[in-house]
Order: sequence, then structure tokens, then C-alpha cells
Amino acid sequence: MPSFNSFTGRVAVITGAASGIGFGLAERFAAEGMKLVLADIEERALAAAAERLRAPGRELIAVRCDVSQPEEVERLAEQAMNAFDAVHVVCNNAGVADTSGAAVWEASLEDWQWVMGVNLWGVVHGVRTFVPILLRQEEGYVVNTASVAGLVPGALGSYSVTKHAVVALSESLRSELAAVNAHVGVSVLCPSAVATRIMEADRNRPSGPRGALPTNSSPTQILERLRRIIATSTPPSEIAASVVEAMRAGRFYVLPHPAVLEQVRGRVQAIEADTPSASTV
Repeated sequence: MPSFNSFTGRVAVITGAASGIGFGLAERFAAEGMKLVLADIEERALAAAAERLRAPGRELIAVRCDVSQPEEVERLAEQAMNAFDAVHVVCNNAGVADTSGAAVWEASLEDWQWVMGVNLWGVVHGVRTFVPILLRQEEGYVVNTASVAGLVPGALGSYSVTKHAVVALSESLRSELAAVNAHVGVSVLCPSAVATRIMEADRNRPSGPRGALPTNSSPTQILERLRRIIATSTPPSEIAASVVEAMRAGRFYVLPHPAVLEQVRGRVQAIEADTPSASTV
């Protein structure tokens, strides 16, 4: 798979760039000498992030963007091209989680549409809009942010559904680019716990009916445990370093927390245990 080594002077587009992993990626790419296109739905936070990243000689623009809306992602691409006349790296990173604790059958349609719109459709829109641009450049790279929840069963239903889909989308993208000998690399980022504000994602949820409250205390206890874990987990800067390393090596799966491989193996073992042998089918 194509690697990416020429960071200096190249252009990176990052969604969800105002905080968390997105901001960590922006900081690292800036340190590598890249030009930045920062995108986020939170306008004030985006402006603050851009201000923190400004430095003499550094080129960047900030674009307010709701990745669930295809026309806004298209406008993001237009502004990137108008500003820098090229895009070389695209990080489809924006993500949310429904932290109501509602079971998958209890979550409202609006809950599902919000999470699917950002986590899955946001990546779809990013791929459809930017990959044709990357194919016109001399090189390019796509980084899609999934999660370990995209590789193993997860605690947050709709979130896990979308992250599994992002992994599958990324695998298809890699295969299809290889089939046409494209000079565009792909990595899918599958971290475990990272110190982000993902558990506060409701701050950006559109208005609309919410899912039913959990029928027992178990989901609430799980969510509280997740909040405690995330609060003291891996800094986004370390995740960004793993991404850059993977891009340089041309590695597809980016697992900054290798311990999760045991969970992945456990899932495969569960599949094997439930599958009749060929002799009994």
C-alpha cells in the first residue's frame, strides 16, 4: 500500500479538528510542516483551536462544517482548494456518541440519524468528495477514524454500528484504490480509550426526540465507568504520533493500543465456536 513521507508543504484536511484526536492530528501535522484545513461543527471551539495553532510561517484556514451534510463537505473541499490549490491528506475524524444509555431498540430515530450522520455518512461524504481530488494529485492519503469498537463488540450500540461500518468502508476503499494502482494510501484508526470529549458529544446533538431512558441501572454504570476511563486515558498527541508513523510505513490498521488484539482474537474465537465444521454442514 502507498506510504506517505512528504509532509512538509503538503495540505491536510481534518474534520473534528477543534478538539480531541482531530486537534492532536492538526498539532502533529503542523509540526511536520503541513498546511492545515481545520473543520468542525463547533464554530467557537474551531476558532480557538485555529488561534492556538497559528504561528509565524504557518498556513491554515478554519471552516465550520457539519460533515453529515454533503453540501457542507463539498464546500469544505472548495475552500481548501481555493486556499491552497491542493489537498494531499484527508482525515475523516469527526465523531459523536449517543451517551443516553438507551438500548438499540430504545434509541429514537433521531438518535440513530445523528450518530449515523456524523460517524458514517461523514466519512462517506469525505471519501466521495476528496478521493477524486487526491487521485489528481501526485500522491495522497486518507485516514478514517474508527475505533476498537469497530473491531469488537462495544458498549454503545449505534456508535459501535457506525465504527464497524467505517472499518468496512476503509477496507473497501483500500482494495478499490489498489485495483486501479492509485498513489493514494489509506489507514483506519482504531484506538481504545483516548482523552477526548466524546462522552460530551450531546452538546452538538440537533434538537429532536430522545430515546427512552434505560430500563435498568446497568447502562448508566457502564457509561460512568467509560467516563472515568476516558478522563485519564491516552492523550490525543500520542494517537496522532501513531497515525503519522503508520502513514510513513503505509500501514492500514492503526491500533495505538495493541492490547486490544486479545479482544479481536476473542471475537474470532467466538465466531469459530459458533460455526459448524465443514463435516457437519
